[in-house]
Amino acid sequence: MIKPRKLKKGDKIAIVSLSQGLLGMPFCKHEVDIALKRLEEFGLVPVIMPNAMKDMDYIKEHPEARASDLKEAFMDKDIKAVISAIGGNDTYKLIPYLMEDEEFKTAVGNNPKIFTGYSDTTNNHLMFHKLGLTTFYGPCLLVDIAELDKEMLPYTKSYFEKFFKDEDGYEIISSPVWYLDRESYGVEEVGKPRKEMKEKHGFEVINGRGKVTGNLYGGCLEIIYNAYVGERFGDEAEIYKKYDILPTLDEWKEKILFIEPSDERNKPEKIETMLNYFKDNKILESVKGVIVGKPIDEEYYEEYKAVYKKVFSNLDTPVLYNVNFGHAYPRCVIPYGLKATVDYDNKKITVDEPIFEK
Repeated sequence: MIKPRKLKKGDKIAIVSLSQGLLGMPFCKHEVDIALKRLEEFGLVPVIMPNAMKDMDYIKEHPEARASDLKEAFMDKDIKAVISAIGGNDTYKLIPYLMEDEEFKTAVGNNPKIFTGYSDTTNNHLMFHKLGLTTFYGPCLLVDIAELDKEMLPYTKSYFEKFFKDEDGYEIISSPVWYLDRESYGVEEVGKPRKEMKEKHGFEVINGRGKVTGNLYGGCLEIIYNAYVGERFGDEAEIYKKYDILPTLDEWKEKILFIEPSDERNKPEKIETMLNYFKDNKILESVKGVIVGKPIDEEYYEEYKAVYKKVFSNLDTPVLYNVNFGHAYPRCVIPYGLKATVDYDNKKITVDEPIFEK
């Protein structure tokens, strides 16, 4: 994998809207102001890309403009990181514009940089992985950097700060607390803390045992499922197939799959349908192991756990549940394509190599 370099003070970070165009809407102005100030406090220089602040209708109707922003960020050698504004539901539409652009693909190799986001940004991560770049399933701008409380959530901040560090690897630990999602992100919430909950479960092993080492790959469960079946949009699976984005079965055998449920809060039956698709296509039996993210607000916590137990009951693949990544708060950072070890006996996850080029 091609690795970016770590951040240092004075580095420029590009802000892109790759799905929903919330960033430019008046009701988000207070969040944008908070986020820009926080990035500056980290010593970074925020660069809002040309189309990122346009209204939702424009962004929705012009995926080529979103793709252009991402390309421009990677073409600019002075920009060292790119952060996605927020998720959405149609980021896959950028793939044809970018995968057919030789300038963009060359820039990814020649000007590698940190790219972070989650949820529908999974689409971007899977495309970048195909191009050989290590990216990060981690914080986005509007709900992480722009946390409405006086500070970022401490656990999330501690992992964002890893973008500034030279480490030989790191451990992903269970957060001692988690937080309920806000009912509102309006200006009246500025300065108010989220409701904090004590973590009662920690990481839970719900299938298998032992220790496995493999290359990290995954994202939002619903996004990966739709990349295969195209349930949301008719052309989605066709695009993934055309550009050969997804792993072959042999490639799956080298991977540790990390998956987490979206904020759609799908019923357990739907989660089971998606997992059974992966099972029927021999993905779940092929991977070295599975890491499952905490459900947002712990909704369906026990029901989802029961689904995983059921689906994996006749498989040897080990499964670790309730890990702090994805839609639930707080969230860690998971690097794509890098070697990691999951010790299921001791409920321990480690990234086993440096995440940055020295």
